[in-house]
Amino acid sequence: MATVSVNAKPKTSVILVIVGTRKGAFIFSSDANRKKWDMSGPHWAGSDVFHAIFDDRGDGRLWVVRNDPVFGSEVHRSDDLGATWHSSKIGPQITSDPTIKVNRLWHVTPHPTDTDVVYLGAEPASLFKSEDAGETWTEIDGITKHPSRNGWMEGFGGMCLHSIIPDADSPERMLVGISAAGVFSTVDGGATWAPLNRGVRADFMGEPYPEVGQCPHSFVSHPANPQRLYQQNHCGVYRSDEGGNQWIDISDGLPSRFGLPMTVHPYEQDTIYVLPEDKAIGEDLGGGQRYVTDAKFRVFRSRNAGKDWEPLTNGLPQKNAYLHAMRDQLDPCGVYVGTSTGQLFHSSDEGDNWDLLADYLPPINSVETAVKD
Repeated sequence: MATVSVNAKPKTSVILVIVGTRKGAFIFSSDANRKKWDMSGPHWAGSDVFHAIFDDRGDGRLWVVRNDPVFGSEVHRSDDLGATWHSSKIGPQITSDPTIKVNRLWHVTPHPTDTDVVYLGAEPASLFKSEDAGETWTEIDGITKHPSRNGWMEGFGGMCLHSIIPDADSPERMLVGISAAGVFSTVDGGATWAPLNRGVRADFMGEPYPEVGQCPHSFVSHPANPQRLYQQNHCGVYRSDEGGNQWIDISDGLPSRFGLPMTVHPYEQDTIYVLPEDKAIGEDLGGGQRYVTDAKFRVFRSRNAGKDWEPLTNGLPQKNAYLHAMRDQLDPCGVYVGTSTGQLFHSSDEGDNWDLLADYLPPINSVETAVKD
């Protein structure tokens, strides 16, 4: 999940909110005041867009990951904000094990320093790299061949690699989140991977704190401090101050340990946002009727790294809100939350007050923000 700095850009910049849905991608744009929004889309109408993101470096580059029932899974690039598209000449394929086929593509992440290098996460859990702006893809097979892979399992969305965090300060270091396997890191460019799950619960397994098998739902780092990590897990909310080597449970004060979206403030590494949800009664591994706790749509904010939490409710429905949040995204003064019932909420004052940015969208899979000059 990307975070961007509005204040670091000229006031003439355009604020972009990029939304991936089950029926295509939508782009919302506004000026720095964020009072009036324009919309374009759907791009790739009818396709299940799991993730869409805008890389605001240079002239800007839009990436879309889509899964189509007819044409299969593809990743596309646009250099003109969706007016025209470039598709991969060679798509992602698992070459290390011919018995494993890519089912769906989940997440695309541009390299933090090289605009032509892009990473792609897929299902079943696999990782790919492009060095030519998405024209061709090669498998990073250290994930596919990981010795603990037989202990990984499918979550509600399959066994997917859904979070990718490259380290801008250490080109050979990267972290990924896999459901349901846990967080893993590499310090040698992907040749080998170490599990980073110490202190994270896996209540659905016989061993409460296994080495692998946890189910992270959202996994983020702070842009100014790659050692500060947060995750919303199937079994709690956690913080790491040691680059993932040890996790601290920060779930106390939340109405539920379970949830999906999470994001971190771009300036304040102690300020984070989550949206707690309830699982169905008797749910262990996934599925069931999930919705916000007590049918109250409350984004919870902590300004002290999870020691205390405050519910943010002004402008959000507080009864009969059987909504399911998929992803959220933070702008310096704005928080954006999309739901699987097609609502896109936003706050321009760090969550104190909320408005409905868009309604009647297809079910929302992802929300990202960016700034374009």
